[in-house]
Amino acid sequence: MLVDERGLLPDHIHPLPDLLNRDAASVLSAFIHSQRADFERVLAEMGQGTSPLRTVLAELGRGKTADLGVLFLHLHRHVMEHPVWTHPFFLRVFEGRITPEQVKRFATQYFNQIKNTRQCVALAIGRFHGLTALAEGNRGERLSELTQIALAQLVADEYGVGSHGLEDYPELGRLLAAKTHIVMYRQLFEGLGLAPEDQDVAMLPEVADNVLIQRLVAGHPEFTPLEALASVGLGMEWGVPEFFSLLLGGLIRVSQRDGLGLTPRHLEVFIAHVRYDVLHAISVMLVTSLHMRGPEDRGVVENACNMLMAGRTAMMGGLYRHVFGEECPEVTLEDRHRVSDVRIIEALRHARATIAPQRVVGGEAYRTSTTTPFN
Repeated sequence: MLVDERGLLPDHIHPLPDLLNRDAASVLSAFIHSQRADFERVLAEMGQGTSPLRTVLAELGRGKTADLGVLFLHLHRHVMEHPVWTHPFFLRVFEGRITPEQVKRFATQYFNQIKNTRQCVALAIGRFHGLTALAEGNRGERLSELTQIALAQLVADEYGVGSHGLEDYPELGRLLAAKTHIVMYRQLFEGLGLAPEDQDVAMLPEVADNVLIQRLVAGHPEFTPLEALASVGLGMEWGVPEFFSLLLGGLIRVSQRDGLGLTPRHLEVFIAHVRYDVLHAISVMLVTSLHMRGPEDRGVVENACNMLMAGRTAMMGGLYRHVFGEECPEVTLEDRHRVSDVRIIEALRHARATIAPQRVVGGEAYRTSTTTPFN
């Protein structure tokens, strides 16, 4: 059951039972406040003398809770006040102004994003190795190790695998049967009646750009390990529970209105992202803070987040045009959210030239395109 007789969502579907009775601004506000409360709870636990996290941070000479609290509020505000989280696409879907056929068009294209995002975390892990300046000395090596562990947990969650001892290590068949986010997404296709051969399609150019931007900031040597870490954590995770809530609410409305018969199993990928990504954001925020030395690093992190959010904004605009056959209403950015970093502009243009043209709609033209989401 997705909705009870009172029009409320059960707790296993969504943490906001009255999701369908809210507007998008209220949903965003609820997640902003809940994420702040979650982080404050973690800081309070760190203040206890028996906290394992406090012990680890003390060993690294880091982690004054007051400083972490100020840093979190500043960066959280910067990310969550970006207009991408209330993009016209999300608003329209949340209101149910989308047809079943349009849902299918959205689902197949957004699948391209889901399939590729998780690889960026793996790329970021590889930035924290023993040959970098970050690893200098015992503390540096320890910090590098802790960063890898935090990111590895994100990868494990994305791929649906956990840790195993020798006695319970899964044989290959069981390992390959893990419930990954891709498996969950294909459950949505099942609910929408999309055959396997119709599920994997060439990317829209805007989707391809977003995939490349995420990969570049996470793995390209032009960008620092701190930027890589910020891109796969703060820039990628904080807003996900909110906009996945908007998508979930919209799909529930469409299912009820048009008799699609979608079940919790069909919508599991959205339900899971709302739950998991809150936990991901907290852990990566803590690890990111350990790599920040001074006020100038806040600007570095903000810039990395801006690149990711610019790519997502352009992607959602492309999806709006593709799904609805209309021009997307303009999204206005404040100066603090604009991107003028020539590194990402040049890196994106070079990366486009390396793609297999058949994997992008209009691939040959895309390979030579010079317009970017940052123009």
